[in-house]
Amino acid sequence: MNVPVDARLDPTDRAIVLATQAGLPLVAEPYHAVARAIGVPPEEVMTRVERMRARGVIRRIAAVPNHYALGYRANGMSVWDVADDRIGALGPRVGGLAFVSHCYRRPRVPGRWRYNLFAMVHGASRDDVEAHVREIAALLGEAARAHEVLYSKRILKKTGMRLRAK
Repeated sequence: MNVPVDARLDPTDRAIVLATQAGLPLVAEPYHAVARAIGVPPEEVMTRVERMRARGVIRRIAAVPNHYALGYRANGMSVWDVADDRIGALGPRVGGLAFVSHCYRRPRVPGRWRYNLFAMVHGASRDDVEAHVREIAALLGEAARAHEVLYSKRILKKTGMRLRAK
C-alpha cells in the first residue's frame, strides 16, 4: 500500500515543510527564522530537515537561480535513444555535466517514442545548446542511436509539489 508522504510526517515535520516549501527565508539564519515561525528550537529544525532529506522526503536544499536573469535564453530538452544496457552507467555522467540542469531516464513507448534518456541543456543561444548537445553525443558515443532537441517556447510551472495547510 502506498502511504502519502503527508501521512508520514508528524505535525512538526509538516510545519517545517509548509514553512519552507516556497523557499527558505532570505535572512542570515534561515533555520532560526523557521524555528521562530513554528515555535521550536533552531537545532530541532536543522535536525529534522536533515532527517527528512536522508529519508528522501526532501530531495535537496539548493539555490535555484533564474537562468533567464543570468543570460541563458535558450533551453533545450535533449532526448536520446540510448542502449538499455549502457544507460545506467552513462546517464549519471550526462547528468554530471555542468550545462545539464536535470537528467533522467524515462520508459520508451514502442512505435511512438524511442527516447529513454532526457537531459535539459541551457545556453545563451541555440548555438550554445547545440554545442552542448554535441558534447553529450560525444560522451554517449555509439551507445546513442538517435537524439532530438526539444526547445522551450515559454516558461511553465517552476515549482515542485506543495502541501496545503490543513
